[in-house]
Formats: sequence, C-alpha cells, structure tokens
Amino acid sequence: MAHDPIPFADAALLLTVERDVATLTLNRSHCRNAINAAMWRALPEALEHAVASQDAKVLIVRGSGTDFAAGADIAEFDQVFADRATTSCYAGAIAAAMTALEDFPKPSIALIEGHCIGAGVALALACDIRCAASDARFGVTPARLGMILSLADTARLVRAVGRPKASDLLFTGRLFGAPEALAMQLVDELHAPAELAAAVLQKAALIASRSAWSLRTSKSVLALVESGLTVDTAATRAWFAEAVECEEFRARLAEFRRRRTQA
Repeated sequence: MAHDPIPFADAALLLTVERDVATLTLNRSHCRNAINAAMWRALPEALEHAVASQDAKVLIVRGSGTDFAAGADIAEFDQVFADRATTSCYAGAIAAAMTALEDFPKPSIALIEGHCIGAGVALALACDIRCAASDARFGVTPARLGMILSLADTARLVRAVGRPKASDLLFTGRLFGAPEALAMQLVDELHAPAELAAAVLQKAALIASRSAWSLRTSKSVLALVESGLTVDTAATRAWFAEAVECEEFRARLAEFRRRRTQA
C-alpha cells in the first residue's frame, strides 16, 4: 500500500513508503536537485521516519526529474560560508546527514540518473549499493571551486575506487560517464535509462523478501569489517547464535526444505 509522500525542508525532500520499500526523493528538479542547507538539516529526520516505518525494509535514494543531484546549492554559498561560524554550522549539517545515511540500519540503494556531481557523488557513496543509468554523468568537483571534500566523504570515495583513482578524480575535478564510473567501482550496476527504475525496484523487492533481522545485522557486520575488524568478537558470535535461535530462522528453514522436497 502506498502512502502519501511525507515532505521535509519545504518539500525539497519527499519520503514515500510503498509496500516494503521507502523512497527518499531529492525534489528540486528545477536546479537539478542541488542540495541546500535545509535539505541537509532535514535529511536525518527523514531517515528517522524511514527507520521507524515497520513496512519499509529497503531505502531507495533518488532525484526528481532527470537528475540525481548536481551538487550542493551554490546559490546559497555566500550565506552558508559568510564566516567561520556559519561554515562550521553548514559543514556540521552535511556531516550529520551523510553519517545518518551511511549508518541507516536498513539496506540503501542510490538510483542515479543524469547528473551526479560533487555532493551528489558524496551522497550516493553513503548508500550501500549504487545503480546508475548508462548515460549518467559524474564528477568530484571541489577543486574547481577551491574547496575540499570532508575527510569522511574522502574516505568513502577511497574505499569505493581506491587511492590512485580518488586522487585523479579529486585533483582533476573532471566529469566522466557512467561506463567509467562502473569500471572504477564508483557505481555497482548500469542499466539503460528507461530500465533503471524498474531494475532498482526489482533489486529492492528481492532484498525486502529476505529476513529483516539478517539484513540489519549483516549491515552491522559489514561496517565492522570495513572498520578493520577481522576476528569475531563476543558480540558477533552472539549475533550468529541469536540468528539460528529465532523463530524466523526455523520458519524459513522449514519453508526451504518444503520447496526442495516439492521440486
């Protein structure tokens, strides 16, 4: 069942839950979904609503119209960078938004169409999986403005594409196409533009068909591995034991055996 979109930041962000998939839409198509300060501030609250939704098991992040996001909204830079205090406040809002998306406890998929530039790339990198249209355009462009990415955003970029390629993208600020983005592992899948949305929804539905507990806990384990942990702890051993002791595991195992017997 689809619910009416929940607006945030004067409807610049829209959260929709349809069946077991939540969709967070950047809703400023008139400026290629450039992300303004109000959106950065509202994004954690929007994600909290998606976490609280018992129906939603997967999150899709996308832009309205034909683009994902053309970066941060340069039109407000004079205000947000007026002095050291406003700069610190703005940077803090961006960091909180990125952390909220990266730490979102359910699987997240970036659906990337059109332009995905600057902060748009950073936002996509905070998602677990990135699927792009074959004609999408990318760029990591802070050097064009005499800026830098935050350390956290840079770390996500390096984890995705490696240090040499991250250096190339940051130093040149060049724009590049989706095939190159796939080759460097900035994105995980490419689809024809007309087929992208359906492909992402199909992937989201497949993920949503799996155990919600497994999805949430696997995401926690992946974060631990990414942080450098390679040996089980008491907590991770407890998670494994908890999994096989729960009723859902027994029910899913019984269903698997039933299907195999009937095959």
